[in-house]
Amino acid sequence: MKILITGGTGFIGKHFIKRSKTKHDLCALVRPSTNLDFLKKEKIKFYIFEDNIDKLTSFMEKEKFDGILHLASLFLLEHKTENIKNLISSNIYFGSIIIETAIKSGVKWFINIGTFSQHYKNSVYCPLNLYAATKQAFQDIIKYYTETSKLNIVTIKLNDTFGENDTRIKLLNIWNKISKSGEVFDMSPGKQIIDIIYIRNVVDGFLQMIKLLSKDKNNKFNGKSFIIKSGEEVSLKNLAKLFEKTTGRKLNIRWGTKKYRIRENMKPWNGGKNVPEWTPRVSLREGLEKTFK
Repeated sequence: MKILITGGTGFIGKHFIKRSKTKHDLCALVRPSTNLDFLKKEKIKFYIFEDNIDKLTSFMEKEKFDGILHLASLFLLEHKTENIKNLISSNIYFGSIIIETAIKSGVKWFINIGTFSQHYKNSVYCPLNLYAATKQAFQDIIKYYTETSKLNIVTIKLNDTFGENDTRIKLLNIWNKISKSGEVFDMSPGKQIIDIIYIRNVVDGFLQMIKLLSKDKNNKFNGKSFIIKSGEEVSLKNLAKLFEKTTGRKLNIRWGTKKYRIRENMKPWNGGKNVPEWTPRVSLREGLEKTFK
């Protein structure tokens, strides 16, 4: 299939491209400020979106994409006032423009990426932060398009992810650094229960959903929401122990020297249904070994 991908130079996008570039004809939709080195290295076509909707529509009409994987977003755990414009532009406006042009150009399907943080305190909807609120707002906009167009739109919600070549400032990456340097790291008491999933499982889920959408002639998936989760919930303290056991390196963590955040998510959302006919093939421990050992 011919697939347009946003967020192709992010952590998840890079792994998806590496896995699927020989299976599908990929093109990345990028902003002018995007570093294009990865796309050029992988020989992936790209289109630079300069906020010209007419030009984007013409491009998409010419290319005749089968589907769109919309990974691009701006994630901020805690925002500042000056971040609001960029959050709305990245997580609401940008996606809305892509859906609008997708409909005009005859794209068949669209995969949106949501987040477990739309379900703080295990609620049907309660945003953990403003980032989650913008993701919900975009999903509400999607509702309109599922009822007024033939575009087959599905949302897949993720919690936290990890894997090789991850340059994000994430906890496992910090642990990997301090396990080698021996430095002391202050943390909360560590009783949070988390669901963190290895990147290969995530890409498997995306590829399975794409396969299903390619065969969905009656749009039975339209407007539905699915999840990709590890199925291995673990406390933060026990994750640290598993990291030590897997890597053979000690973590000098001082548990309880920091307080929990005001809106600390103590347990991941347990709702939602997995992507149909998908289950994680790589365990948490195996993922840690592949990434950090």
